[in-house]
Amino acid sequence: LGLPGKRVRPLCVVLAARSGGTGFNESVKQLAIACELVHSATLLHDDVLDEGRERRGAVAARLAYGNSASVLGGDYLLVDALRRVYGTGEHKLLADLMDVIDGMVKAEVAQLERRGKFEADRDAYLEIIYGKTAAIFEWGLRAGGIAGGLSEEAAQGLGRYGAAIGMAFQVVDDILDLAGDSEVMGKDSLVDIKEGKLTWPLIVACEREPSIEVCLREIACTPEALDETYAKSLRQRILATGALEETRRRAQLCAEQAQKALEAVPESKSRDALATVIEAVVNRGL
Repeated sequence: LGLPGKRVRPLCVVLAARSGGTGFNESVKQLAIACELVHSATLLHDDVLDEGRERRGAVAARLAYGNSASVLGGDYLLVDALRRVYGTGEHKLLADLMDVIDGMVKAEVAQLERRGKFEADRDAYLEIIYGKTAAIFEWGLRAGGIAGGLSEEAAQGLGRYGAAIGMAFQVVDDILDLAGDSEVMGKDSLVDIKEGKLTWPLIVACEREPSIEVCLREIACTPEALDETYAKSLRQRILATGALEETRRRAQLCAEQAQKALEAVPESKSRDALATVIEAVVNRGL
């Protein structure tokens, strides 16, 4: 929690509340904190599941403190997040957050079931990243809107904005895994390939050059085969398909969906700030 991070989720919760005219009161504060704690919990758990070695430019918690401490730490953050939402009296938001966490677990299970094999499947990808990334954005923005006193229509619009932002966030992460600087990102690059994870550019590359999918399946079975020379060669083959450009267009489409969803929210400086967040997310690291 002390390491530098973007803190996009709690920022969006606060902006959503302010778009309804409510300032940074105690309820908004607790909802924003809860949103970030859920995210932080998933990072602790993900690094254990994925055997991550680096997070936010520092050694991953699982290496610093051990897998057991990381899992228990993540569990504690989830409980703390739920307790904070309960304390606001917004019990419908509490029930919704429990559904979000349930969806996160199911998405992680779906991803885990695919480990050791690779199959380019757009529907599976979209289902996984909605559960793992977009759903908590959707909840946070809608929660902020409700706490801010917005109408149901406006709060739902903020939720759609959040879902679109979350999808864009993950799509850009996919780009950075292939083309990003690991030192800037604060985590290892090419991790998705090594783990056989579905990402949008890999799916596009396989659709355009089927032989790449054969390679990705082999790597998923025997990740040790991906040495530095092979990784460099495979990266170039993927880039040659134009997959990154297509993925950037996908991110831009998500951005347009987010912008459209904001039309349901009354005009304000906070809504303008949320529009700025769209550009920051889509252009992150690019």
